[in-house]
Amino acid sequence: MSKNMLLQRHCYSSASRLLLRKSSSSSSSRAPKRALPGIHRIILIRHGESLGNIDERAYGETADWRIPLTNRGREQARVAGKKVASLIMPSDINANTAEGTRSNNIFFYVSPYLRTRQTLREILHEIPSDQILGIREDPRISEQQFGNFQSHHTMQDNKASRTNFGRFFYRFPEGGESGFDVYNRVSGFIGTLKRDSAEYYNDDEAQQEDSTTICIVTHGLSLRLFLMRWFQYSVHEFERSYNPKNAAVVVLERDPGGWFELSPVDRIAMGFPSYQEQERFRLMHDYSLLDK
Repeated sequence: MSKNMLLQRHCYSSASRLLLRKSSSSSSSRAPKRALPGIHRIILIRHGESLGNIDERAYGETADWRIPLTNRGREQARVAGKKVASLIMPSDINANTAEGTRSNNIFFYVSPYLRTRQTLREILHEIPSDQILGIREDPRISEQQFGNFQSHHTMQDNKASRTNFGRFFYRFPEGGESGFDVYNRVSGFIGTLKRDSAEYYNDDEAQQEDSTTICIVTHGLSLRLFLMRWFQYSVHEFERSYNPKNAAVVVLERDPGGWFELSPVDRIAMGFPSYQEQERFRLMHDYSLLDK
């Protein structure tokens, strides 16, 4: 058989397979798979007030990952726990409705740092144990690495340099990370969320009832970079954003279209733009933004 005939047969075979796949997909009654089947809500929580938040000299004596909460931080975490409980537990008014029983299970992911673990411990005091599907520690949602034991004066100088250079790309010296590094590991964590959800839930059943809340107990910068990755905010939009307050409860709810939407109150508090005002859409009509 000639080379031309082999090529024609290959092209015909490939085209046939493509048409078959298109025909098969168009005749299927299944809706396309969506992100995080079975998940109704994502909650992101920054740890409560820590010793390092009130005295940065603590980082020179104690390893960052061993910095504990203050008493006030524990109280803040309890308040956060009450808010989480109010979101996942049906009220007396709607307890017997489909909406009231919809999202009463919760799965926790937590940074391995002591302050986030202690925050989670206080939160768990407010959540009925029979509603907790699981608890998993994940180092990829830990704090940005600033180096090991940190000299207070050196750290102040480094943070001033970061402000001038840009928070996303500035890399802390002596083994530290940039915001870009944290973004990359948070991106990997989001991939794990999607795999966990897909493995736990059957997609057809999940679309009938989104019944689970995911709660992620993390750090201010990691929380913002999670949102940056999830909603595809630009580097410029990240640079204009702010950390949420200690023990802030940031909520993403699934809307009727199947997408997750950031609470407007939380979005405004952190300085992120609305969906319609995101740079990725404005670029389509204003190329001059690429010069900034």
